[in-house]
Amino acid sequence: MKIAILPGDGIGPEIVTQAVKVLNALGEQFEMETAPVGGAGYEASGHPLPEATLKLAKQADAVLFGAVGDWKYDTLDRPLRPEQAILGLRKNLGLFGNLRPAILYPELANASTLKPEVVSGLDILIVRELTGDIYFGQPRGVRECPDGPFKGQREGFDTMRYAEGEIRRIAHVAFQAAQKRSKRLTSVDKANVLETFQFWKDIVTDVHKEYPDVALDHMYVDNAAMQLVRAPKKFDVIVTGNMFGDILSDQAAMLTGSIGMLPSASLDANNKGLYEPSHGSAPDIAGKGIANPLATILSAAMMLRFSLNKAEQADRIENAVKKVLAQGLRTGDIYEEGTTKVGTEEMGNAVVKALA
Repeated sequence: MKIAILPGDGIGPEIVTQAVKVLNALGEQFEMETAPVGGAGYEASGHPLPEATLKLAKQADAVLFGAVGDWKYDTLDRPLRPEQAILGLRKNLGLFGNLRPAILYPELANASTLKPEVVSGLDILIVRELTGDIYFGQPRGVRECPDGPFKGQREGFDTMRYAEGEIRRIAHVAFQAAQKRSKRLTSVDKANVLETFQFWKDIVTDVHKEYPDVALDHMYVDNAAMQLVRAPKKFDVIVTGNMFGDILSDQAAMLTGSIGMLPSASLDANNKGLYEPSHGSAPDIAGKGIANPLATILSAAMMLRFSLNKAEQADRIENAVKKVLAQGLRTGDIYEEGTTKVGTEEMGNAVVKALA
């Protein structure tokens, strides 16, 4: 099985190194090949997603991705900025379904900004559509405003679009995920204002007919954001569009104590996927050896489960992470008095040791 390793920028190389170390400790025979992406790709070949990197990603059975982005690239034209690499990978690999679990480990209950009684036992799965919505819709750009009170002035515009097939396929992913959990699905939209999301709501409701064993409810995105803070455990599986999913999944991340704990999987129709931590490249701490590698290590576990059909090895990694947390080891983002603060490499080594 071939894994494309794309470390990227900022803390990406540091955290991916630890995940690779954990994968190597499993005793499996993986073929791993590393390639530049993001700012590193731009430096190597003048483009954030070099042709050779994209070719590798297409040939591989799965992709382990770090993070992209750095302030020094902010002056580049938008198509050349590091963040375009992840959008390009999603589009070219057909990665339409993003799974973002938000799980609060018991040992981290005090690391959450919410009261322990509100978040203890939290286990949410957010299913985010990845290749449609306002991020990819055309037309977009800057033009002269054609009407309204600011007619004649310059305006920026983007287009929110969803085809019926796009909604149906992500709805099936979400309903099937719900069937494997508590059989509850919340579809998040803004149907009271946006035609796109009235259409979304209608299609999800229609797909629900194929899953009578799953309880479906609909919720406006502003209410969903409030409920995630007020009573997060009322949710089990959430399905939503690209932009809303981007925002809500980061909000859910902080319920768990740190976004440094959240893995993610982006899957195509055949469960080939790209696996990455939900956090960004954090260039302000890059090279300091203090980043939390656990989200990346847990992303590797998701890769084993969903794309490489090695659920037992995925369980081994997840149990090793739980063991390390139970031992009181913490990186700075989840540290609290009475625990032991460790760096990136020390945390990775501890997970490897716990695997044994």
